[in-house]
Amino acid sequence: MDQKIVPPKYTAEFRERGVRLFQDHRSDYDSDNAAYRAIASKLGCSKDSLRVWCLQAARDAGERAGPTSEEKARIKALERENRELRQANEILKKASAYFCPGGARPPVPQMIAFIEEYQEAFGVEPICRVLPIASSSYYAHAAISRNPDLASERSKKDIADAREILRVHEMSKGRYGARKIWHHLRREGRNIARCTVERLMKSLGLQGVTRGKKKTTIPDPALPCPLDKVNRNFTATAPNQLWVSDFTYCSTWQGMVYVAFVIDVYARKIVGWRVSTSMTTSFVLDALNQAICQRLQRQVHGLIHHSDRGSQYLSIRYSERLAETGIDASVGSVGDSYDNALAENVIGLFKTEVINLFGPWKSASQIEWETLKWISWYNTERLHSAIEYKTPTEAEEAFFENLNRLDKAA
Repeated sequence: MDQKIVPPKYTAEFRERGVRLFQDHRSDYDSDNAAYRAIASKLGCSKDSLRVWCLQAARDAGERAGPTSEEKARIKALERENRELRQANEILKKASAYFCPGGARPPVPQMIAFIEEYQEAFGVEPICRVLPIASSSYYAHAAISRNPDLASERSKKDIADAREILRVHEMSKGRYGARKIWHHLRREGRNIARCTVERLMKSLGLQGVTRGKKKTTIPDPALPCPLDKVNRNFTATAPNQLWVSDFTYCSTWQGMVYVAFVIDVYARKIVGWRVSTSMTTSFVLDALNQAICQRLQRQVHGLIHHSDRGSQYLSIRYSERLAETGIDASVGSVGDSYDNALAENVIGLFKTEVINLFGPWKSASQIEWETLKWISWYNTERLHSAIEYKTPTEAEEAFFENLNRLDKAA
């Protein structure tokens, strides 16, 4: 294949010299073409190049119609700027779809992936001029990708730590933030600082779920109400000393769905739950019966059941079931979520880590299935700051193991 012949680039001084020689000696020749041909052969350039230079010099001097050199340079600069703006606009269109949930500055790994995908279409430098990333950062990443040994020791450790952070975050289905991931990794024996977890999560574009607000239960002032035996002191020295109950609501395509919980305060373990499409006494009673069947083998003494003033919890059937099992009833004040704060806290976690995270919801059966999976994970895998970042099951097992050791020692 024949190579394209590129004409030589003459300096400004050389072009000016050719124009001056043409103007000084034009009278020595019969025509312009004869002058162009004779002078160009002596200079060592083509006659067409000399003719173009001379015509442009005449335009610049105002002796001939047409754009001057300054105007041509300005037009050329504007055309180049227009091309660059059109290209930047195309890059931004692609990037807006690529980094849609990103924020002000997309994570560096996502920007690098974007460059790798579109570098053939736009080039690395134009993309880097539009995105908030230096081209040197991309080239350094590309070199490390080709040869991982080029990475610094910190970068190698960051890659390993980021892999573990991503694993724990995916294991929690996106629920864990930096604090929980940090404690989980330390439980696994990995020596990592919390600030490192926060930095790497930011670079990976990861974050945990955040809580919303829950509407309080509407009380029924006509029903008799037990005293508040808890007084916001949600602590227990052993399992089955204090239970708290509450329920929440969720919207589905088929209507409202209600979810009730019974929580053992000692280890924050969910010991009873129920999903229903109606907000009746039977609904919360089913959750209580599950807790009684699974936790109490006989009638007990000293166990307190605390709830808000919802009519379901003050009903005769519910009160009778507590009494026949030997459970003391306790009820908080009207319209004060702090009087049932622990149950509100667990419901807040449920709404954040299930309802808001995986919605919208089609039916009650779908919510019931996800609630079952979440409670299993909550009781056996989720770390809780209130019990020294253990799981509820681990905390209860540790209590009974210690109790057995004390009995054997006695």
